[in-house]
Amino acid sequence: MSRAPVSLKAALVAFFVGFPLGSAAAETAISKSVSYFSIGGRTAAELDKALSATGPLMTSTGSRHPGATRIKFGGTVTYVSRNGRCAVGSARVTLNTRIILPRWKHRGQANPDLALVWDTLAADIKRHEERHAEIARLHARRMEKALLTLRPEADCERMQARVAEVSAKEVEIHDKDQARFDRTEAANFDRRMVRLLQYRLERLKKAQD
Repeated sequence: MSRAPVSLKAALVAFFVGFPLGSAAAETAISKSVSYFSIGGRTAAELDKALSATGPLMTSTGSRHPGATRIKFGGTVTYVSRNGRCAVGSARVTLNTRIILPRWKHRGQANPDLALVWDTLAADIKRHEERHAEIARLHARRMEKALLTLRPEADCERMQARVAEVSAKEVEIHDKDQARFDRTEAANFDRRMVRLLQYRLERLKKAQD
């Protein structure tokens, strides 16, 4: 089987974060959606070019990627009086993740070698983006716990400032974890793709025996 020139960009994603705070209550509210963008191309080189030209745009870098997970944190916090001090009464963190994946419109007409490469790459992009969403879910729950365990302050102005500080810190930790995951994925991309292709080839051979 000929090896297709698949770009390292398949290991990269975009994510966008915001955290507004208001007033209300409850527990972590998580939602996830998946959308697709179509690409053309009849060869591996054309597919790579199409991914670079039509993939989700990363506004921070101005470049496009073959997949993305757009992440938005939100939330509400209420404050109560406890023993003359201001405390967090309830905290509700919300998380919306939107996974964007490629869909090859010529997959049905592809030759077996290129179809195998595409299926392997597309599955790896999906796995990668799903992991970004999972990292965000873990941090949303962590953020909510951090807010709920804050110690009371002398007044609510100080308490609100503390909530904002902790929220910003948790988002920063989240961003670093996402970036660390991307670096690890990028470093292992070539080895991972070879291993996945070999695994799929072996499965195909066994199915044909």
